Amino acid sequence: MIRLTNRQARQFMLLKQGLLGKYRFEGKPGALAFVRQAGCIQFDPVDACGKNAELTLQSRVKGFTKGMLGELLYEDRRLVDYPDKNLSILPARDWPCFERYRRAARESGRQFPELAQLEVLTKEYIEKNGPVSSDDLPIEREIHWHSAIHWSGNWQGNTKAARAVLEQLYSTGELVIHHKKGTRKYYDLACRHLPRELLSAPDPFPDEFGHKKWRILRRIGAVGLLWNRPSDAWLNIWGLTTAERARAFDELEAENRILSVEVEGLRHRLYCRAEDLPLLEEVIRGADHRPRLEFIAPLDCFLWDRKLIEALFGFEYSWEIYTPKAKRKYGFYVLPILYGERFAGRIEAVCEAKTQTLVVKNVWYEEGVRFTKKLEAELEKSLRRFARFNACGEVRWLSGGENGR
Repeated sequence: MIRLTNRQARQFMLLKQGLLGKYRFEGKPGALAFVRQAGCIQFDPVDACGKNAELTLQSRVKGFTKGMLGELLYEDRRLVDYPDKNLSILPARDWPCFERYRRAARESGRQFPELAQLEVLTKEYIEKNGPVSSDDLPIEREIHWHSAIHWSGNWQGNTKAARAVLEQLYSTGELVIHHKKGTRKYYDLACRHLPRELLSAPDPFPDEFGHKKWRILRRIGAVGLLWNRPSDAWLNIWGLTTAERARAFDELEAENRILSVEVEGLRHRLYCRAEDLPLLEEVIRGADHRPRLEFIAPLDCFLWDRKLIEALFGFEYSWEIYTPKAKRKYGFYVLPILYGERFAGRIEAVCEAKTQTLVVKNVWYEEGVRFTKKLEAELEKSLRRFARFNACGEVRWLSGGENGR
């Protein structure tokens, strides 16, 4: 049994995430390395000050630009868009591991006879004309369709036939996203962009429970420390039951692939990947790490288990984007502010593209956080960097938007 103080557990998670001390990840290779460490990063199309996946990388990859993610996805093809923890971006090398979902999509598609003919026509059109969006595909009608791997679970209803057939072929793996223009997706044949050996590779986890166990291990590695409790960290692991999750934890521990960790003040044990033992030992030995101030993405893998974050860091966070305006405590798109080993507050900032200005609408500081000259300097420095990340040349505070100063 490994025993950690609360502070040591926080330090371990932050160091594992690359959010404390010197940057562990740098440039485009660092962005790829982090996604591989996390297994996947969540994608969300809302762009107030960067999309979620971009925000996740900017907080821990030195010198990250939005173009780097686009290159890794649509030029280098080292990453792919595909459902994992809901809509996600994952390493292309993990393509074979999701064959069961592509197979489920193929089986689901057979329920709709008219879809088969549309699939043939669509692939022929793309073969001849290249990448296509649903607006460009010349299919003008609606069909009743059921998506097997829709990000929010099984979905069905009447939809535009062009959209349905493109998403179906994307779900079965016959198409990949070629590029995006804003939120519009353009699809192309997968065989044009992914290696044949990757497309034809067998599922490395033919056993259903083996697949679930692999994904649980992957999610533990994504967060750093996790407990065997209900959590959003397990989202979209199809059919995972409480009993299966407990069995997976038991087997992974017996196989020495995860380690049990007892944390001061927590009733439930936490677990980390066994490969992270050197980092745990480094934390236990004690070392000083330079604090950084970072803005954390709403769906960041670090926050996948918000009850755990509250238990360890004393920080309660709710993404209020879908909360009615009158009921919001903070704002539409608010990012947690991480400063050193604690959450110092939260910030609402929006990018005004026309004026190339990052507008800071408000900052809320956590109770007990003293607004010192040092904190002010770190915040201003991070805002300038955040403005560059958003291609903004200026940072402007709204009047009255410095709550807590």
